[in-house]
Amino acid sequence: MKKILPTALVVATLWSLVLAPLPLQAEAPGANDFEKARQHWSFQSPQRRKVGKLKNPAWMTQPLDAFVLARLEDAKLTPNPPADDRALKRRVSFDLIGLPPDPGQIKGDSYEEFVEQMLASPHFGERWARLWLDVARFAEDQAHIVGDNTKLTYPNAWMYRDWVISALNDDLPYDEFLRRQLAIDLMFPNEKKEHPALGFMGLGPKYYRRNDLAVMADEWEDRVDTLTRGVLGLTVACSRCHDHFYDPIPSDDYYALAGVFASTEMFNSPLNEKHKGKDGQAEKPANASHVVREAKSMKNLPVYDRGDVKSPGKVVPRGFLAVLATDGKRLEFSPKTSGRLDLAEALVSRDNPLTARVWVNRVWAELFGQPLVATPSNFGALGEKPSHPDLLDDLSVRFMEEGKWSLKWLVREIVLSSTYRQSSEAFPAKIAEDPANELLWRMNRRRLSIEMWRDALYAASGALDRSIGGKSFKASDTNANRRAVYARISRLQLDPVLALFDFPDPNLHSPGRGETTTPLQKLFLMNNPLVVKQAEALAERIEKEADPAKVDTLVNRAYEILFGRIPKKDELALGRRFLEGNELRDYAQALLNTNEFSWLD
Repeated sequence: MKKILPTALVVATLWSLVLAPLPLQAEAPGANDFEKARQHWSFQSPQRRKVGKLKNPAWMTQPLDAFVLARLEDAKLTPNPPADDRALKRRVSFDLIGLPPDPGQIKGDSYEEFVEQMLASPHFGERWARLWLDVARFAEDQAHIVGDNTKLTYPNAWMYRDWVISALNDDLPYDEFLRRQLAIDLMFPNEKKEHPALGFMGLGPKYYRRNDLAVMADEWEDRVDTLTRGVLGLTVACSRCHDHFYDPIPSDDYYALAGVFASTEMFNSPLNEKHKGKDGQAEKPANASHVVREAKSMKNLPVYDRGDVKSPGKVVPRGFLAVLATDGKRLEFSPKTSGRLDLAEALVSRDNPLTARVWVNRVWAELFGQPLVATPSNFGALGEKPSHPDLLDDLSVRFMEEGKWSLKWLVREIVLSSTYRQSSEAFPAKIAEDPANELLWRMNRRRLSIEMWRDALYAASGALDRSIGGKSFKASDTNANRRAVYARISRLQLDPVLALFDFPDPNLHSPGRGETTTPLQKLFLMNNPLVVKQAEALAERIEKEADPAKVDTLVNRAYEILFGRIPKKDELALGRRFLEGNELRDYAQALLNTNEFSWLD
């Protein structure tokens, strides 16, 4: 008969096995050895880089091309030929303004002139704002409801979104873009119209029972996590309960940053004087912009043992990450303020090796469909190494020095490159050598984001309202025809249209969007009233712009509107046959369901 072990012994043994590899306090060798940590690539200051002699330097049109070509030549691969003018202009139009080009634009200016038009368009800010709003976990409410408590909503969150759009249209340098979102009230206290910039923190999650210290600690963690993953590409919030297991970020650093937000309070700033309460706080969120301000008293936080607010330890002055200090000692912020402005300056310091790299990597990912660093919000030890480290370093330095932190400079530098202009054709021999296209021998085919797809749908039908700015609408509202960037974003109940097509969870910082393909998406495209209504409007447009008596002109015009080209012979014949027994509306909807409409080559 087998001997049965006592239950307590079994439980204790299993418990020790589970916990053994993960001690509560990080004991990994060198975890807090800052000199050793600086050997990690992302903690080293980016430098200008050069490549050796190249076999085909004539291929290059921009400095960044040299680094791509060097890797390709080392692998004995050649870059793809350039995309045709139609595909290239369609690609860059969606990439720069999030909208398809008009058929006349495709036939008109040179590619370089077309790029400048897109950069100057007021729709540039609308397209690129969405990238930052994902990073900033922008939303207009909370993930919970407590009775009829309207204080947990943000009815004027759109003011922050509009500020971001305006800032990007004006090409506000990225370093200043960050400064203003953290501390514009301290920089320009009388510039009230600019204060919605503070929505970056002021629109963050609020949790129930906010007077409870444990609840406030959760809110501080959200601020630290959003800022550090979004701007620095570091998982600093992992250090709330213990020293970081893998990166040189002790708990002291986490609480030094959390103290900044503990010394800052969320605030409904009155939109005008008549709405001011006794303490300057708007009585109702509907009459306020949702920002932050200095708390009545500044706080240095203790290090809470294992994150438990009932177990406070030593108090840590507010400050920045020690590993990013030139001397390895944590930069302490002014004791007289929250430290928000000090924090902003530390983030954009030329000595900070991360901020420019992280932003350049995010922009690259938007334009190529894959980042240079595959973990955009984790440049630490558990993150991936860059596929082209010299390219990332060189472009980051030039972004700061030549581009003066200009997003438009950075986008121009990339889209004028030969690397970006390549076709997306998948040659079998090259796929065999580099199936993931890590070496960038071609452009990646990319599916339009839900915002781009919806905007393209309304643009095709002629119904798109292109006015800039204003309050939000429901994305599923079939009568709403504004651009999707103005759709209401809810933490409590994300609009089903957005959720169906991979919109990120607005409760958290989003490092990048995923891409799924599901039967529900196809059913939506075939049956949803939003699609059906725009297909009907598209059919009406085609009839007005073509000769209804001549079927070929209907097919030709449909292809010009949707794809910027005339149909091939077999496509024309197929269109004729379809329209012999079906309505033009059904034909329009069928074309709206094609991959060519919803993908970029």
